[in-house]
Formats: sequence, C-alpha cells, structure tokens
Amino acid sequence: MAELEALEFGKSDFVLLDEVNMEQFMENLKLRFEMGRIYTFIGEVVVSVNPYREMDIYGKEAISAYRGRELYENPPHLYAVADAAYKAMKRRAKDTCIVISGESGAGKTEASKYIMQYIAAITNPSQREEVESVKNVLLKSNCVLEAFGNAKTNRNDNSSRFGKYMDINFSFSGDPTGGHINNYLLEKVNEEQVGVHLIKRCVVCLQANSDQSSHRAVRTALKVIGFSEDEIESIYRVLATILLLGNIQFGTEEEIVQVEGDGEVVSHIAELTSTQPQQVEKALLFRTVATGGGDVIEKGHSEQEACFGREAFSKALYERLFGWIVGRINSVIEVKDYNPMLHGKNTVIGVLDIYGFEIFDNNSFEQFCINYCNEKLQQLFIELILRQEQEEYEREGVAWQHIEYFNNQIIVDLVEQNHKGILSMLDEACLSGGRVTDTVCLDSMSSRLAQHPHYTDRKLTPADKTMEFQKHFRIRHYAGDVTYSVEGFLDKNKDLLFQDFKRLMFNSTNPVLKDMWPDGGLSITEVTKRPQTAASLFKNSIVALVDKLSCKEPYYVRCVKPNEMKSPVLFDAARCQHQVAYLGLLENVRVRRAGFAYRQGYSRFLLRYKMTCEYTWPNHLMATDREAVEAIVTQHGFQDDVAYGHTKLFVRSPRSLFSLEQERAALIPILVLFLQKVWRGALARKRCRQLRAVYAIMGCYRKHKLKAHFLEVERRLANARNMADYGRGVEWPLPPFVSVFVYLQVCVYRWWAHQVVKRIPPSEVSEVRAKVAALGALDGARKAWGVGRPWERDYLANARDCPETSSSFLRVSKELKTRDQFGLVLFSGLCRKVNRFNKSTDRAVLITDKHLYKLEPRKQYKVLKRTPLDQLTGVSLTGGADQTVALHTTSQDDFLLYLQGGALWPGQDRAGELVGSLADHFTR
Repeated sequence: MAELEALEFGKSDFVLLDEVNMEQFMENLKLRFEMGRIYTFIGEVVVSVNPYREMDIYGKEAISAYRGRELYENPPHLYAVADAAYKAMKRRAKDTCIVISGESGAGKTEASKYIMQYIAAITNPSQREEVESVKNVLLKSNCVLEAFGNAKTNRNDNSSRFGKYMDINFSFSGDPTGGHINNYLLEKVNEEQVGVHLIKRCVVCLQANSDQSSHRAVRTALKVIGFSEDEIESIYRVLATILLLGNIQFGTEEEIVQVEGDGEVVSHIAELTSTQPQQVEKALLFRTVATGGGDVIEKGHSEQEACFGREAFSKALYERLFGWIVGRINSVIEVKDYNPMLHGKNTVIGVLDIYGFEIFDNNSFEQFCINYCNEKLQQLFIELILRQEQEEYEREGVAWQHIEYFNNQIIVDLVEQNHKGILSMLDEACLSGGRVTDTVCLDSMSSRLAQHPHYTDRKLTPADKTMEFQKHFRIRHYAGDVTYSVEGFLDKNKDLLFQDFKRLMFNSTNPVLKDMWPDGGLSITEVTKRPQTAASLFKNSIVALVDKLSCKEPYYVRCVKPNEMKSPVLFDAARCQHQVAYLGLLENVRVRRAGFAYRQGYSRFLLRYKMTCEYTWPNHLMATDREAVEAIVTQHGFQDDVAYGHTKLFVRSPRSLFSLEQERAALIPILVLFLQKVWRGALARKRCRQLRAVYAIMGCYRKHKLKAHFLEVERRLANARNMADYGRGVEWPLPPFVSVFVYLQVCVYRWWAHQVVKRIPPSEVSEVRAKVAALGALDGARKAWGVGRPWERDYLANARDCPETSSSFLRVSKELKTRDQFGLVLFSGLCRKVNRFNKSTDRAVLITDKHLYKLEPRKQYKVLKRTPLDQLTGVSLTGGADQTVALHTTSQDDFLLYLQGGALWPGQDRAGELVGSLADHFTR
C-alpha cells in the first residue's frame, strides 16, 4: 500500500510513522490534507478529513479499483473499509458494522452515503429486479432521512439532528434483501430555531434553485420508496400545521385564556389535520383530567401553560412524523418471507451515522444527550479496538509492549449508572411529587457527585468564575471539559404533552395522522403508566445500539473537521489535535505499532493459503494445523515477520501478507479451471443422458399431439365447402405447436379468400381491387372512406351526377385520349382548388393512367394544367370526414383539392375512392 503513493503525499498509514508522537501524527495529517489525500489508515481504521469541496475519487473507476481487493492493496479510502466489511460478511458469513464517528461537521453523513453507494454498486451483478428495488429504496431513504432529520446550524450546513443506524440484510449470495433503520431523533428536545430550520427544508414553498432541486429529489425518493400521493400530501399537511402553530398567540380576557385573532389560523390547522376547529381550540386552551373518584373535568390553561402545550404539541408532531416516516421505510425494506432452510444464512452489514461530540457556548440537555452517546461509542471503540487488541495478545501468549490508554467507563457510569448517575437523578426529579426546579436538581447532583473526579459545578469550585451558581455544571469528557446549563433540563426530560392533543390527532379523519398517534385511543379514565422520560428513552436506545454493535465485527471511520470556516485549504492544527486526542487515534497507532497488523486462526489461515505450499495442498499430513502454517511461512521466507500464538498466527507487516495474497491470486484461476473442468464434464454427461431421454419422450408426444390436432381441424372444417362463409366462422382448436399450424391456418384462409373472390363478377373486380388498395393504404386511419357504396370513378362523364356538363366532358375526354393515348380513367370529379395564396376556385380534376389534368368546368373543361402521372409521389389527406386531398409531385408543385359531390350524391365521400384508385394503379 505504501508503495502505491509517493512520499511527497506523506505516510498513507499512521502505523508507518518514524516515531509515534502527536507532532509527527499532526504533521502527516496536515501534509496529506494539503496534498488532497483526505483518507489515511491506522491499520483497519480509516481517518477521514472533511475536504469541504468536491473530490473526483468516487466514480465507477474507483469502485472497480477497490472491489474485491484486500484492505492494504490500494491507497486509503472509504471504499476500502466498505469492501473489507462486505468481504468479511460474504466470505466468513459474519455480521459486520461500520461505525462512523466524529464531531458535527466532520463529514460523517457524506461518508455514510459513499459507503452505501459503494455497497449498492458492488452487489447484484445479474441486475435482478427485486434486488435492484431493495438497493434503490436503501439509497433513496438517505435522501428522505436527511431532508427531515438534518438542519443548518452555526457549525454545519447539513448537521444531523438524528442518529441513524441501518442494518442491511444480505442473502447467501451477497445480494441485499432488505434492511432496517433505527433512528435516534433529538428534535423533540432541540432548540426552536433548529426546529424551524428543519421544517423549512421540507416545506413546499422553496425559492432557491438548490432548494427546488432538493425538494424534487425528496419527492422522487418518497415515490421510489413507495409513499402514495395521499401519504406525501399528509406529510406536507403536518409540516404546515407545525408552522401555523407557531403563529398562534394567547391572550387573557376576564381571567379566561383565549386564542387571539379571528380564529382563521385555528380553522386552517383543523383543515390540515382533518379535525374540527372547536376541538383544536379546546385542546389548545383546556386540559381534560380524571379525578380520583373517576370524574372527568376540564381545566383551563394559563397563558404560560397554553404556550407550553402549543410548543410541546409542535415538537411531538414533528417527532411522530419522523418516526412514522422511518417506520414506513422499514415496512418497505424489511426482509419478507425469509426462510433460512431455503435461502441460506442471512448476514448483516450495519452502518452507523450519529451526531458527533458537541461543545457550544451554551450547552443544554440535547448536547448532554449527544455527548453521552459519544461517550458510549468511545467506550465501544476502546473495548473493541484498543482493549481487545491488548487482551488478544495476552491471551495468545504473544509478547508485546503494553500501551496505556484512557478508559472512559468512569464517565459513562457518571451519566448512566442506575440510582447514582445524572440520568437517574434527572428522572427522580421529574417523577417526584411537588415542584422540583432545575436549580433544586443541580443542588442534588452537587451533593451526591461531590467526590466524583469528572464532575464539578460552581458550588464545588467557587473560584471557577467560568461557571455560574445554580446554573452550570461541568463534566470532564474524554473529548474535553464541557460546561452545561441546567436551565430547561427537567422540562426537556419530561414528556409533558397533554393527552388532549393525542386524542385530537387519534380522532382525525386522516388515516396517516391517526396512525401516528395510536396512544390517543386511550380513554381519559383509563389507568396508564407515567410515560418514560426523554433521558430514559434515549439511554435505552443507545444501550441497545451498543449491544447491537458489539456483537458484530467492527470497522471504523474516524472523521476530523479541519477548520471552523468550511475552507478547503485551512488546516487548524490546534482544533485537529483536539479531535485526534478525543478520538483516541494516537493510542490506536501505538497499539498497532507495538502489535501486528494481521492475525488469523491457524485453521482459517491454512484454509486460505494452503494452495501456496506443496506440503499443505490439497491436505497436509502434519500433526497440527500450526505445523502446516509454519511450513507455509518458512517456504515464503518471512518467518522473522511473524509470531505464533496459541491459536492464531500474527503477521507484523502487511507486505508479507500481500506477497501471500499475490501468489494465492495467481493460483486461484488455475485451481478454478481444474475444478470447473471436472465438474462441467460430470454435469455435461448427466445432462446428455437427460436430454436423450427428454427428446425421446418429446418426439413421441409431439407426434401424438400433431396427429390429434390435424384430426380435430379436419373434423371441424369437414363441411366448410358447403357453408355460406366457407368455414370462416368456425373456431380453430388451439395448436400445440405454433410454428407449423400458423402456416396451416394461412393456407385455409387463402382457400377461403379464393372461394369468396371467385364469386365476384368480372365487372366488379376492378372496384374491389381499388377498395382493397384503399383499405391497405389508409390502414384504419380514416373511418369514412366510401367503402359501402359503388365506386363510379369517372364522375364527370356520368350524366346523372353531372347532367349539364357530362356531354362537354365526354368530348374533351375523347380528344385528350386521342392526343395523349391514355388507356384508362382512374378518377374524375368536381373540386375546389386552393393556391399558395389561400385563394380557392372551382375546378375539375381528371386522373388517367398517363396524366393528371386540372380543368376549368365553366369553360367547357378547358385544360389548365397537365402533369405526367409518373411525377406523382404521394397523396395526403386528413383522418376526418372532410374531402381535402393534397397531391404531391416531384417538382414540389403540389395540388391542394377539396373534392365535391355531383347532383346525384352531393355529400358523398370520394377521398377514399381517389386514394384506392391511385394505390391500385401504382401497385399493379
């Protein structure tokens, strides 16, 4: 790997540093950032620095370069760790997870998207429809969850205000079959400003082009996932309701709290939520409670209580909406009809993208929850990477240098320990009777945690003026000291949403809203448990998340934010060093440097590399697998680069393993070809025997079905010659084989046509031929074309149609025939001619087998223009009932005519007759 990148780009793996210290680590990190190398390895951990610009390193070529390659074969990349997780899942049937961590703005969300795109790109080479559908939903869900779960903050334009853990289920063949998303939304307890930003990302009235395109992308994603138009409309209704709730103001008149204004906002909210305006107003102004005796009373709110209820309702609406969207996505992507006996083992890749560690000027309850979550993730990182690394060497009896590292279990216990942790104290304060304020809770924490080394407040350290009395407390996190303000802690921790709002939404006629509020179905007098606090719910979900991650093989992406200015060139060394410290990256390097880059059980190592040694292929005859592994190592000459544990082989340098992989990759095609040759031969012989039997059976069966069909056709058409329609109406039996019987049916139809044509008198043959030609030329494009009447063709010579001028035309026609030697009149009739200036005049047209004549009927049919018929290139007419016809010529001097009826048939359709006569003539 190191040889693939020149030295001017720095060390591509921090394990290769000359000395392991913070100075060299930061120097290497800065150099690679400035040279456009945003990814660096620490063994199997990828360190990612946010470039704050588009990088051309994620296309199809990059995907092909990393697909199926070992982690150390290519330069560091997100694709490398994604491929490693996928291979571990597919080859060893092990559940894996990719944990993406770092502070807000470090690029975690973008990293998760690239990992998802890579996994989607390398799976499903057969392009099966059902697998493609799962991949599309998984990818599109990112867009939807970002739109509803991210916000613009003062530190990040696209800050994740929720945590997302996605399990992607794979079939035995490695194709995605479904998934499940767990969300950890903090928006319920977020600041009002952030909530407004969140909603504004999703409302319909988007102005900027980028917002419009993002909105279109979200709508498209919702449709791809499977949301109906009614469900999408309901989403917008909820968002509009939240915005309108912010416009409601309360006032007091004669000690009664009322909604200010004319009630238009309340009516609009009722319309959006499919409820009654009086019920909405009642929920905003009153609270229905049950007394101890079972009576139900309505208690009016004070202005403060009404405002609080309105805000709690707004936040709950958004929380329920987000949870419903996640649940709706899960219902689409979850694995359905899975049977391990039929489909093989179902394996999982988990991808975690969760809010990063936050230190603001004012840190409240939400930052406390976020930082607690990061403490748990750091603890997981310590347990699964650092401590696990040391313990494994000790367990295997391999000597190495012990590395001291910071264990943050003490901080996790400070926050979450039952009956002693801060979360337990908050819950006690929220659930206790009487009026317990934030200050009282802080005093309780101060007295009970006074001796804890990672907790302090102004009361415990009076000299520290950076904190205020009865307001601030400080926790020494692994990432640094964070001062929290207790103002609002208890209110944000309680679930103080009045049951009246839940019942209001449950009784909505909108099925989507009703589905979001199932707990609104409880009656007022029904005894229910007090709802869990926000802290308890969050703690339980994070503990469950850590348990879920700990049972999987972990892969890590550690994201670093280079500066606060979102600059692609600025590298703030002090800020980056702080992140490197609390991410535990330097400790990780020391562990890797002191230990070995690769380790594997003897049996698994032997199974993978036994073909590279003559003493172990195909099976070794040694006493133990360890001896066989020693033979492989000795033959390749890197015995000085390995250590032998009790159950595993440890390889210090990736280069040694790379040489093994190269030799194995060269041998695999040879072995595969040999196995394919033997197996294909066996399959071919078996298939040949089956085909011979099949063809014998098919031959006999085919003869039987063929004979039976011929006999049935003969039976049904036996009397066809004596039928009025010559058997045209007889229903044919379904043929067993299409190829032969299509021709048989054609032959019968031709015989039937011949019988019909024989009955046509010779005088009518030319007319029938012209009508057939018109039928083919018009091809159903014109409904009325005169097929149901006799075709006279030469209407100008017909005394009944032109009684006054027929004699004059006959004389002119005879003269033209003598002069031009034509043999047949194809068509003649009166018309109106339209010239290029849109002027129309009465004319007559005569078409013979030699020429096309334009005549003046008012001047004894004087010939105005004569055009050879072989110059005619086409005829155009409309699909309606009008008689407009355009005759096209090679000289582009076209005729535009409107055919007119004579005295006998003034409304007659003659356009089809003209087309049929010309088509029949030119065809023959």
